[in-house]
Amino acid sequence: MKRIISIIVLLIAGFEYSNAQQLPQFTQYMYNTIAINPAYAGSRDALSIVALNRNQWAGFDGGPQTQTLSIHSPLRNEKVGLGLSLINDKAGYENFTYVYGDFSYTIQASETVDISFGLKAGMTYYKLADELYNATEVNQDPYFNERLNRWNENFGVGILFHSDKWYLGLSTPKIINHDLNNKTEFKALERVHYYAIGGYVFGLSESLKFKPSFMVKHTDGVPLSTDLTANFLFNERFWLGGSYRMNGKQEAIGALVDFQVTDQFRVGYTYEIPTGEIRPYTNGSHEILLMYEFKFMKNKQKSPRYF
Repeated sequence: MKRIISIIVLLIAGFEYSNAQQLPQFTQYMYNTIAINPAYAGSRDALSIVALNRNQWAGFDGGPQTQTLSIHSPLRNEKVGLGLSLINDKAGYENFTYVYGDFSYTIQASETVDISFGLKAGMTYYKLADELYNATEVNQDPYFNERLNRWNENFGVGILFHSDKWYLGLSTPKIINHDLNNKTEFKALERVHYYAIGGYVFGLSESLKFKPSFMVKHTDGVPLSTDLTANFLFNERFWLGGSYRMNGKQEAIGALVDFQVTDQFRVGYTYEIPTGEIRPYTNGSHEILLMYEFKFMKNKQKSPRYF
């Protein structure tokens, strides 16, 4: 009974003038870029398939769990790229499913620099867990007489400057601010997220390279989120590095390892430890990434690819 009452209080209080749910966060954002920037579609000159699973705050009941699957490729007209992004994001009693198509158009700014413009469009499905609706105390509350589950359309835009050695991008994946609470007395408005990403590859020797990268996320009414990542590449096969995230008073540090198993298959793993108030209640966060690329454009593909 106490738990049910607490859930109701938190939901109602949180929905009223709340910032609603933040978009999923990833430590390996540099390899899952299409999830936040549609201009990335087709940029790897191959049919690229990326799957990612993130278990955030393992051991914490209701901690966020996210799965993504993205597919993107250039067309015969190399200036055009198409992609599909699928994301399932669950946090507590809330579940979001994103189904979005991605389109990019690339122009050559110079001999070494390209500029890609992107458009993302699709639907988001919002659902509250069935066990919340099935609770007797919840069923007796008029606030839950109407289920909040629904599909909402949305779209986003992005731009990406890139060369063989560096990249810099700006994007906003979702522009429309839907009321997840279905325009009832208590509002749960979505907020626009703005992303800035970038990275550079330094050649330290023939067998060693260093790639620092960053991602900054801004949302109105929410503390600025900053990810800083540094990776070393050994013999064009093995990545090893660390990450640091600062989000208001919450911080997290992590370790990354990534292995290019074959020219087509890649696997990566990240482990993060939060340093804020939640630290005593979790065993950390785990993130696994799998990437496979069909090199039917092998004669045109840049090898190796650093992002």
